[in-house]
Amino acid sequence: MKAVQIHSFGGPEVLTYEEIETPKPHQGEVVVKVSAVGANYADTMRRQNHYVVDTPLPFIPGSEVVGEVVELGEGVTNVQQGDRVVALVGENGYAEYVRINAQTLIPVPETLSDHEAAALPLQGLSAYHIIKTMGRLEKGESILIHAAAGGVGTLAVQLAKRFGAGNIIATASTPEKRELALSLGADQVVDYTKDGWEKEVLELTEGHGADVALEMAGGKIFDQTLDCLAPFGRLVVYGAASGELPNLEPFRLLEKNQSVIGFFLPQMMAKPELFQQSLQELVSLAARKELTFEIGGVYPLKEAARLHEDMENRRTSGKLILEP
Repeated sequence: MKAVQIHSFGGPEVLTYEEIETPKPHQGEVVVKVSAVGANYADTMRRQNHYVVDTPLPFIPGSEVVGEVVELGEGVTNVQQGDRVVALVGENGYAEYVRINAQTLIPVPETLSDHEAAALPLQGLSAYHIIKTMGRLEKGESILIHAAAGGVGTLAVQLAKRFGAGNIIATASTPEKRELALSLGADQVVDYTKDGWEKEVLELTEGHGADVALEMAGGKIFDQTLDCLAPFGRLVVYGAASGELPNLEPFRLLEKNQSVIGFFLPQMMAKPELFQQSLQELVSLAARKELTFEIGGVYPLKEAARLHEDMENRRTSGKLILEP
């Protein structure tokens, strides 16, 4: 089969499109013929060896896959050959076939496209749990969502509205991206590339600040986000797309009883009751067309390097898809 492998860490050019052995299922596993792969910032961080955990080489990136079950391992009874499924896998997604634990598969309803389903396992679950589980958003509270036109951001805006946020403040770098955030349900939009944007957030919340903030840029953006966090506010960190790690002085949190919370989706896999229930809920919402998906680009698998380059240079919005 064809797959994209990383043999050394570096820029997009280290993504190598090559032929490797097609996987065979072990007990309790299936092999899925991949029709769509979700691409994420986490893939670029792993490529650069800047990920939360170490990445052994060689490595096939890709955590969100949609496809058809083509081979069953011993003991698999919950799915059949021909079933269309979506799954969150730790790696190996950038490939024509992938081996997956059968118990982690979620059926894809007919009303949901492959591209839409590919947006749910990582970015949908991240948005869901950052807001609800870690951010503990309460009805009527304000929420600040950075990169609101991105894959996580577009879903976070919609989910925040469903969870009862009183004031959704979305940040994005261009007028087109800010308009997209408004169309998805944001109440206010802010250009975070401007100096002093955090003061604008304070003005939009009448000096109170954001009760919950989603932060994935790192560096200066982290500090500015903390500057506009409300008393008892929760700042959830789920990445550092800028490549700059923030420096946090814990005593800075004392005056306003604020919290900084880390979120790493793979830890959710250790709590199946959270993972399975929430993914099924997202699939059901999407199947009923109660979530809108912004597919920002579809790339052939062999052009994974171009996708990474476009994503890192902020030339994209919404969900990015690779097709084998």
